[in-house]
Amino acid sequence: GEWNSRAALVHSLSHTVLAARAFGKAVLDGVHLQFKDLDRLEHSCIQGRNLGFDGKTLIHPTSIETANKVFSPSDEEVARARKVIEAFEEASRAGSALAVLNGKLIEALHVREAERLLELCKAISESE
Repeated sequence: GEWNSRAALVHSLSHTVLAARAFGKAVLDGVHLQFKDLDRLEHSCIQGRNLGFDGKTLIHPTSIETANKVFSPSDEEVARARKVIEAFEEASRAGSALAVLNGKLIEALHVREAERLLELCKAISESE
């Protein structure tokens, strides 16, 4: 139902993510208490990632695989992050503060997010 969607908490959750980003901190979504229901856990993780969370706090080892799958950047996301950085660097060398990639403007904030994603990838690979 509506409670499971956390719709009533979106403002507070979004504020938490924004505060963390403002200070350059990672932010983890709260625990999912129905840890045996992996479908709901996956939904909760997807929802958290869509809100901007970097990961999820977990209370049971059976949750790790699902959370890692959802919060780990995909190969496509990694490739796009690299292209964003390359496009921006090329534009910067040409004296521009903006780049265009696939018809979309790329600014410094997009580069920071791309770099953050690549840093996350590196941290994940170093921990495995």
